[in-house]
Amino acid sequence: MRKHFLSLISAATMVAAISLFAQQPAAPDPTGPNRTDAATSPAGSGGSNRRAPDVPAGPAPRLPDGSIDLTGVWQGGGPIGDLAQGLASGDTIPLLPEAKRIMEARKSGDDPEANCLPTGVPRVAPYPWRIVQSPPYKKATHLFFLFEGNIHSYRQIFMDGRKHPQDPDPTWYGHSIGWWEADTLVIDTVGFNDKFWFDFRGHPHTEKLHTVERWTRRDLGTLVNEVTIEDPGAYSRPFTVRFTARLRPNEDIMEYICQENEQDAKHTSGPARLP
Repeated sequence: MRKHFLSLISAATMVAAISLFAQQPAAPDPTGPNRTDAATSPAGSGGSNRRAPDVPAGPAPRLPDGSIDLTGVWQGGGPIGDLAQGLASGDTIPLLPEAKRIMEARKSGDDPEANCLPTGVPRVAPYPWRIVQSPPYKKATHLFFLFEGNIHSYRQIFMDGRKHPQDPDPTWYGHSIGWWEADTLVIDTVGFNDKFWFDFRGHPHTEKLHTVERWTRRDLGTLVNEVTIEDPGAYSRPFTVRFTARLRPNEDIMEYICQENEQDAKHTSGPARLP
């Protein structure tokens, strides 16, 4: 049975370890010669010292109605240490001056993720998570992301054709509507609060944040997330990052309550940066 890494060390110590792992160069993403894939580096594959299972080979599975099957336990699929690891080669993160000032002033001990709060979008915690699809599959009204990390939280994606509310209440995961474009799941999200960080480095955002995720199961063991970030309150233009999640076969997500016995976050100090 997989032992939970935070049963041995605290969340803040874990974040410090992630910051060290994130310095390692990312492996090339086979979907494009100029892309990097943070999920294939130690930071993107969990940030812990446990050995990840081998990624199974084979074609992407399909559900009884013929639609693509995204279900399973996955790891990765978003930034952990540094949002910039998902950029195309030569691209940069277009921070506005005020957002850059906020980022440079942030302290590692203030990272909401290190304090057991949700990661928001597109950041992921360094723990497995699950996609849940239910009949009638491609015509289902909801799709869910279940997270093991931090507060054992979830995202609900409305798949019934509804629109975003005119004035959504700001929340950690926002208001998400989804649809299918061939075998790609597209998720459009607005209504975020401004509390979560995009990564350990502290890339900020505002309540104007709008994300569009495109989840594509390339094969049995590989799920690619290409997400476009638009936030005129913090960034001068939209930009796109891409990360890869890997299937964790024969595993289940575990109950994990980050707040239990967490003792170190209040002692964490120093700037929010990768050493």
